[in-house]
Amino acid sequence: MANRTDVRLELLTGDQALARRAELIDLYREVFTGPPWNEGEAEVADFGVRFAADAALPGFRAVLAVGDAGPCGFGTAWPTASPLPQTRSYGKVLAALGPDGVSRLLAGALQVDELAVAPRARGRGLAGRILDLLCGGRRSWLLTSVHAPDAIRLYERLEWRRVGENGGIVVFVKPE
Repeated sequence: MANRTDVRLELLTGDQALARRAELIDLYREVFTGPPWNEGEAEVADFGVRFAADAALPGFRAVLAVGDAGPCGFGTAWPTASPLPQTRSYGKVLAALGPDGVSRLLAGALQVDELAVAPRARGRGLAGRILDLLCGGRRSWLLTSVHAPDAIRLYERLEWRRVGENGGIVVFVKPE
């Protein structure tokens, strides 16, 4: 992959993303089975199931990055439910921000759930391009692991603001 222009970004609806599900699962495996995530095949399979449910959420959107060698990155997002669901890491987000912080910072914002860039495509600004198209200038938020210093540096470099930390997660917001 010579440069950033060699990669095209595709904005996908839920149905369009589901049609590309196998490619997204392969990318997820490539990105998240290595450090610092070290997920196994069970977690990859869980992503496939979770992804199918997420793609049906109102307002779901995905961005798929495709280079000459095929898919090399993706992001998924949807509007934040209110109140926050009791699943996934939402309890940690609530503990990090408190009810007022959740209401003030996350209500009505776009929740970025996944951001993945294949190792072969890193260092070319692709993550920022995916986030820009995925969020479309909307107020947005995401979380990452405290054990992912490269991801934390990326979000800070892209001017996302760290607003809370709890139970191994860091919450970031991007103003409109």
